[in-house]
Amino acid sequence: MKNKPIKRSGYLVTLSRDHHSGLLFCWKIKEGVKRGVSFDRINYYIRYFWESHLFEHFREEEILLFNQISGRLTEKARDDHQELADWFKKIIDDGINCYSGYLTFIGLLTDHIRFEERQVFPFLEQELPAKVLTGIRDILIKLHQDLFIDNYADEFWADPKKANVIMQDK
Repeated sequence: MKNKPIKRSGYLVTLSRDHHSGLLFCWKIKEGVKRGVSFDRINYYIRYFWESHLFEHFREEEILLFNQISGRLTEKARDDHQELADWFKKIIDDGINCYSGYLTFIGLLTDHIRFEERQVFPFLEQELPAKVLTGIRDILIKLHQDLFIDNYADEFWADPKKANVIMQDK
């Protein structure tokens, strides 16, 4: 099996669940592209996901994990975060107005998630002392008492005609 599921230790499982949400987000965007959903509808969803979930996820990883060990993997993860944050800012400020732009964007996010799951997390779980990992796990449990639920109203990925709601700027 090419993409064999990774068994995550209990220390970082909370962040791995977030990664699953991120991959599902990418799938939804891809479905929207396949269905020819309007750019505005996809752009509003991207804004929602960044502001309600992914921005904070990036922050947690950087503070709790990447600050623990400096090196090639954690620096690449930080650089990826910055590149992706720049994409989100561009989408929120200006939108994307071509389907290939969405595919490039979600390709970068998917690759980043897989990089963290397959390389960064195993490295940190191996290198960090159990006491540090336990502390990180405990903080994550407190921060994630309320699990993120993607309850975005306009389910354009399911049926573009069914939900014609376009969220207005907040």
